[in-house]
Amino acid sequence: MTNSTLELSQYEIDPIRGFLPPQDPLKVLPSKFSAWEMAAYDLPKLLVTDQIRKILHELPLIDSSSLTTRPEVERGMMILSYLGHAYVWGEPSSIETLPQCLAVPWYELSKRLGRPPVLSYASYALWNWRRIDPIGPLALGNIALLQNFLGGIDEEWFILIHIDIEAKAAEAINTIPKVLSAHDSEDIESFTSELAKVLSSLSAINKIMDRMTEHCDPYIYYNRVRPYIHGWKDNPALPNGLIYEGVDEYEGKPQKFRGETGAQSSIVPALDAFLGISHEDDPLREYLNEMRSYMPPGHNAFINALEARSSIRDFVVKVSQNDPKIKELYNNCITEVQTFRSTHLRYAANYINKQKETSLANPTQVGTGGTPFMTYLAKHRDESTKHLL
Repeated sequence: MTNSTLELSQYEIDPIRGFLPPQDPLKVLPSKFSAWEMAAYDLPKLLVTDQIRKILHELPLIDSSSLTTRPEVERGMMILSYLGHAYVWGEPSSIETLPQCLAVPWYELSKRLGRPPVLSYASYALWNWRRIDPIGPLALGNIALLQNFLGGIDEEWFILIHIDIEAKAAEAINTIPKVLSAHDSEDIESFTSELAKVLSSLSAINKIMDRMTEHCDPYIYYNRVRPYIHGWKDNPALPNGLIYEGVDEYEGKPQKFRGETGAQSSIVPALDAFLGISHEDDPLREYLNEMRSYMPPGHNAFINALEARSSIRDFVVKVSQNDPKIKELYNNCITEVQTFRSTHLRYAANYINKQKETSLANPTQVGTGGTPFMTYLAKHRDESTKHLL
């Protein structure tokens, strides 16, 4: 066990907002990128014209190197991710080649951010919001998306739920170093009080998760939201992957990247590492580890740093002999994680698995990340439950 304190600033984690960016995401790029901005603004309209590929193919090839700040690079990445996925999935038949006007700058920005050139959770949720009241809370009721595919309340609500979950998780993520510090010094009083804050945050997360059905209908989600977030790895409609035209590093060979999925959020992997929830060494674990390459590198490094330490689990076992309330507190945290996974499994069944499949590109048995998601999610839930003390 290492006793060094985890400095959140080293891992792109904000002391107030957790995995969300420290400043509100940028709303518009410099004028040089107006062609991207106009296409992104019009995207919900263009996607119903059956001309989306023709229109996007005619975009100019813009050098992205003048985007210098992190908010600029993230906005550029978000826009190109939406345009790229609209190009691939925006017409009845999928396509295997992405034009260089999209492929080259998308690749360049992805390389700078340390994530693959595909729509990932970071662009879909973490950097895709604005506050209605600029000084109001970062929460449902005061946030809206910066970018949509088709738009509408169902798509908006689906993503906003994730953003609010990230905001509510901030307290848990930001309290983890304090719990670990108390663990290292065997300060039981501080350990208990800080772990209680983690539990409170997890409870708030589940309350937000329960609100998904308020404005996101399963049929609309499956048929109008989900089709655009698939990737091109283990997707039956693009078995060979996608060619990124003009990207020299890929040498004209098709690339396989997984689609956007909540498994790319850093919240649950960080909690697993912190609480000592382990997963069996099987294809599911390999998939979870693969998802980390789609996260912002700092967040991935934070999870790795947590895994490198002893978890709090053994400490809880040790001290709970004299203080059973600590065991109860720990078990309540495990239960909240298990509840989150159970809710996710229920939503996956209703919003995807039970829907009527109408296209090979939007399968009911394969997740947007390219996995047999019902099996995986059930296994996640069961492995969480097994860690109750």
